[in-house]
Amino acid sequence: MKTNLTVRDLLPAEVETVRLFLGQHGWGHRTGSNDYFAQLIENSQRTAVALSGEQIIGFARGITDGLSNGYLSMVVVDSQHRRAGVGRALVEHVMGDNPEITWVLRAGREGAEAFFASLGFETSVIAMERPRLK
Repeated sequence: MKTNLTVRDLLPAEVETVRLFLGQHGWGHRTGSNDYFAQLIENSQRTAVALSGEQIIGFARGITDGLSNGYLSMVVVDSQHRRAGVGRALVEHVMGDNPEITWVLRAGREGAEAFFASLGFETSVIAMERPRLK
């Protein structure tokens, strides 16, 4: 689907709208209450929304020190707008243009590995994780 796409930083007034968007797109288990999600966003150094007109069609967030390390935490695009460059634009916006930062992520959803590989991510043989409690 061809999209008149705008990608920009998330505005404080949009936090609850994004929480609802995420819930509608299979991420409700990660958003929690509106207070929890507001704190999650406040503690994230980089958040971005993709808009088609005034409608939010995508969201991404990252946690980073801005110098050396970054973690890409969420990249969610409305299914009707996938394969149109929305996810790529969100990821590039969140990561910025500092090539000195090593970005990591967990690509657990179907198709995610190929998508992130197209953005320069490689499967790591040294990463370890301590999963959150279910």
